[in-house]
Amino acid sequence: MENEKSEENRDILKSNAWKFIILLGFVSLLADMTYEGARSITGPYLALLGASALTVAFVSGFGELIGYILRFFSGYLSDKTRRYWAITIVGYIINLLAVPLIALAGSWEIAAVLLITERLGKAVRTPARDVMLSHATSQVGSGWGFGIHEAMDQIGAILGPLIVALVLVLNGTYRTGFAVLIVPALLAIIVLIVSRFLYPRPHDMERTMPQLDMKGFKRNYWIYMAGVALLAAGFADFPIIAYHFQGQAIVSQAMIPVLYAVAMGVDALAALVFGRLFDREGVSIMVVVAVISSLFAPLIFLGGFYTALLGMALWGVGMGAQESIMRAAVALMAPSERRGVAYGAFNTVYGISWFAGSVVMGLLYGLSLFYLVAFSMIMQLASTPLFFSLRKMKAQKS
Repeated sequence: MENEKSEENRDILKSNAWKFIILLGFVSLLADMTYEGARSITGPYLALLGASALTVAFVSGFGELIGYILRFFSGYLSDKTRRYWAITIVGYIINLLAVPLIALAGSWEIAAVLLITERLGKAVRTPARDVMLSHATSQVGSGWGFGIHEAMDQIGAILGPLIVALVLVLNGTYRTGFAVLIVPALLAIIVLIVSRFLYPRPHDMERTMPQLDMKGFKRNYWIYMAGVALLAAGFADFPIIAYHFQGQAIVSQAMIPVLYAVAMGVDALAALVFGRLFDREGVSIMVVVAVISSLFAPLIFLGGFYTALLGMALWGVGMGAQESIMRAAVALMAPSERRGVAYGAFNTVYGISWFAGSVVMGLLYGLSLFYLVAFSMIMQLASTPLFFSLRKMKAQKS
């Protein structure tokens, strides 16, 4: 009788976990429609307002840098106060409402401030949201749970750029494209608040997990972070890619967000596939991801339309893994009561590395595309021995 009741409780927890993951998936879907739609035209828009290639790379990289550094403090605050929902909601409001305001920017400097504000909002809410998600994904498999969330996230990342592309095709301006994104922004905030009232205590879903030996944990943690830093440094941000597409007339203006949407579609599929593989093979699956991802740079920066299309697909594979497997690995490494700090620290290292890599690639773009490609590939491939050394680290079976 007790066994039956225990089994029933587990089924209820698992069902609630799935519902919670799906609800936050819808929030991310709508949120990504908003800021990924904006991101698909950020590079060309800043260029139109008078920004150089280095400026585009610096603005996008600096926004990521400040955002990722702030995540450490946001994660610490989340663990300290346990106000995960409040911090998540405030962050989403800042994150999403900054986007449509870009339509009112009269100079690249004002647009840059709003773009950085959007990144700050994302920084505030991400660690707290990921901690809540990690409780639910512990019931269904960390890789699979985060993979499902990322796949839904990327459906929005496909729709957002396509909406912006449609605006441009219908002879709308970049400003119009930013303005229409207020609709998914408001819907995301509404679904988030509904989720808060339906599931006020996500930590109740946490599955009891055996604690890792702290000696091994410390060593594995730093190896993992070193691999993450190298991979992030070699991964080009989309604004500099879009800048290249427009500057070299690789594709038409309206096709730039379409190529971004293609990458987001691949991102969603990659998150599902590699999420499953993560639960089965562990962190070492990142070796495969790094090798595949490293090939995007020569295809995008040294080729024409068709190679750029293939390059964007491989870029999407890398992005999908970074947004799903990497988060799942942090949940595996950290106890629940310290997970906000763990996510914050992870994001800080990732962000500093991405910023440094973005600035270097912005400088190299003006010197030689070959040097840019070589830098991107070398940095990403250098991460593979580190990830391979973690091959024994695997997620707990659901």
